Amino acid sequence: MDNYGEILIYQSDDGLTNIEVKVQDETVWLTQQQMADLFQTSRTNVVEHIKHIYEEDELDENSTCRNFRQVRKEGNREVAREIPFYNLDMIISLGYRVKSVIATNFRRWATERLKEYWYCKKLSTGR
Repeated sequence: MDNYGEILIYQSDDGLTNIEVKVQDETVWLTQQQMADLFQTSRTNVVEHIKHIYEEDELDENSTCRNFRQVRKEGNREVAREIPFYNLDMIISLGYRVKSVIATNFRRWATERLKEYWYCKKLSTGR
């Protein structure tokens, strides 16, 4: 996977969290560390939840995880590494599993969006 695509900056309401969000193939992509930052939890916690999401067949790894080449500074040299990124489906699933204040706020927000969508769909179909 190449590095093409758009980068957006997400900033939390308190201004303490800034995350560069990769947008490619009509979805957003975050690393494990970015998801940990987003939900204000540990990377270890994120890795554990991802493992369970795949083990329980909630999501398919091939359609939710892609490696992107990242250039990082290691000592005095720059090294290119393939880093796993996860798409919006994983971000949403993870948001429903993580226990933190911000994850709770995310769940409330996502639930409201789903209700709005369902209500608009119901109005448009008359059912």
